[in-house]
Amino acid sequence: MLGKNEDRKIIGIDARLYGPTGAGLGRYIQEVVDRLVVEDLENDYVLFLSPQSSVDCLINQQSVQKVIMPERWYTLAEQLAWPKLIKQYRLDLLHVPHFNAPVFCSCPLVVTIHDLILTKFPSRRASTLPAAVYWFKNLAYRLVIKSAIRRAKTILTISQFTKKDLIDQFGVQPDKIVMAYNGFTDLSVKSVGADQQADRETILRYNVGDKYLLYVGNAYPHKNLEWLVDNFYNWWQKNPEYQLVLVGGKSFFYERLAEQIRKYWPTNSPVRLTGFVPDSQLPAFYRLASLYVFPSRYEGFGLPPLEAMSYGCPVLSSDSSCLPEVLGEAALYFKDNQPASFLEQLDKIVSDNQERQRLIENGYLQIKKYSWEECVNKTREVYLKALKNL
Repeated sequence: MLGKNEDRKIIGIDARLYGPTGAGLGRYIQEVVDRLVVEDLENDYVLFLSPQSSVDCLINQQSVQKVIMPERWYTLAEQLAWPKLIKQYRLDLLHVPHFNAPVFCSCPLVVTIHDLILTKFPSRRASTLPAAVYWFKNLAYRLVIKSAIRRAKTILTISQFTKKDLIDQFGVQPDKIVMAYNGFTDLSVKSVGADQQADRETILRYNVGDKYLLYVGNAYPHKNLEWLVDNFYNWWQKNPEYQLVLVGGKSFFYERLAEQIRKYWPTNSPVRLTGFVPDSQLPAFYRLASLYVFPSRYEGFGLPPLEAMSYGCPVLSSDSSCLPEVLGEAALYFKDNQPASFLEQLDKIVSDNQERQRLIENGYLQIKKYSWEECVNKTREVYLKALKNL
């Protein structure tokens, strides 16, 4: 256990979703935590990890103690565990990088609210739970997020859009919110110098041809993939040389989408559901795609289109939520959930080479605006301000 030193504070971070097992939230936690513990020489850290995330977390520093917290997220067990852990590890501050903060917290609390999607899209279609269980959990979610917002000393958000959502929906005072954009880790190898033949061999293994629209991510209802399939079907009638490639791990929502696809194309479907694609193969899909399409109706930040831009893939996006704010002039937009607008912009992006080149060049510039270092610096400032009042 870390020794208590009056000159050093002990900061706890709920890192149970650290790493790839936590998807986008896991990436956020990993990028912030890895930098914080190296750059902050004045404080000590306790990282609360799940048995799964502890495998991914390779941090090994004297100022860091890693604690396995087996309790599952969104359970009564974790709520009962938190007060004991806060006392046991003598925390001076707890940062929970999600709304799921402890209801009882005896030290100052910082929370990160990425989005308010469960209040914006409270749909049974977004869950596999029985109706009664789903609505009970949805009520519990609302109570927990209201509690977290009320008790947090500071709320971190990842876009101006989410900040405005918090102010409008929960009446949070603006000075209680600090906006820090997510960073962007450019792991790409730009198309120049890439082995195009190797890329083609990669996508051929997934039965993907030369011309295709690409989407990478999950199939939750707010991602609007059912709507995308409907409208792709109409567009495909005049453009049968194109495929729609949807990359994402198998799930209930992708299985439901597959049923819809079979109604349009009982056989020989131009829509490819690839299942999970490893990171080593994913760049080939981005580099060879005709465009990346993002029909999402709600995002807190919108990382996938930025990843597409890093590979020189032009982006067609809905104009919903934070997307114009985050993607700027580097995407071509269609009106949210409007088929006519989508089809018009889709025709434009596949036929206008000058527009495509503009989007590609703007994309390379856009991703440079997002820095994990800046995100971490703002996070550290929030910690210091909260600790000053102790």
